[in-house]
Amino acid sequence: MTSALPFDDFRNLLARLPAGDEAAGERVRAQFARAEKPKGSLGRLEEVAAWLATWSGRPPAVNRPLVAIFAGNHGVVGRRISPRPMEATARAVELSAAGGSAINQICLAYDLGLKVFDLALHLPSADMTRDAALDERGCAATMAFGMEAISGTDLLCIGDLGVGNSTVAAAILAALYGGSGADWIGPGSGADAAMVARKAEAVDAALALHGSHLKDPLEVLRRVGGRETAAIAGAIIAARMEKIPVILDGFAAIAAASVLHAANPHALDHCLIAQLSTEPGQRQAIERLAMRPLLDLDLSHGEGVGAGLAAGLVKAAALCSTGMAAAL
Repeated sequence: MTSALPFDDFRNLLARLPAGDEAAGERVRAQFARAEKPKGSLGRLEEVAAWLATWSGRPPAVNRPLVAIFAGNHGVVGRRISPRPMEATARAVELSAAGGSAINQICLAYDLGLKVFDLALHLPSADMTRDAALDERGCAATMAFGMEAISGTDLLCIGDLGVGNSTVAAAILAALYGGSGADWIGPGSGADAAMVARKAEAVDAALALHGSHLKDPLEVLRRVGGRETAAIAGAIIAARMEKIPVILDGFAAIAAASVLHAANPHALDHCLIAQLSTEPGQRQAIERLAMRPLLDLDLSHGEGVGAGLAAGLVKAAALCSTGMAAAL
């Protein structure tokens, strides 16, 4: 049973998510039908432009795009489930702040804003194999932070960053969809066979510990998730309430989105998946969500790189919608 605690506010929000403006989307389709070109010749670009209008409630335009990367650390890293030390998360954040990451260059190429959120990297979440990763109040507060982090944008591109978060994502998805750790685990940032086995064991241990609590999606989020997944879930909800279309990228981000989808099957209608990752668990999750990624570039980099690339495509779709000449 649930209690009258902070999660109840999010349950209420998820139960009353606003619908999209279908009329706005139909106007975009009609514009393309009148354009000086063969019918349907722009393929998915036409649907992307219609999606943008539906979920923003206005003619397609991207004027203030933002790549938001949420970074968190995880206590389960102590189980030797990543080839990188936990300190690598902070180094990656610092590199982005200095302009030296791949996502910096992509943001420059497509004129995208960039914010990287350090979610208490000095304070890792608890080891999910021994305790709940977060308590309910802390998880709800982090979701609320994610909700507040998205202001001032009209296209939100979400990425994740955190050593060990592919194991955390696998645990979330196994809890939501069933199966063992081995069914959802992949190499992450370069794990060898022995490390992949430890990752799967960590997921199985977490599922065994928290099993009786995992029927509630928000309990899944706090028990086997992390701060970045909680903040991403909050950002997705807030974007829906504020009519901001969302592009999702990264294994942890897809896992966070899957939590919301489990709570409300329409919770991700305002979202697109940026790209088809090489991580096998992420591919399975996308299939479960019945969503079709925009790109397939064999990317495994993370840090919102796929979201930034997809944002360029969305910007182009918007300009095609509003700038093409009509047929005579």
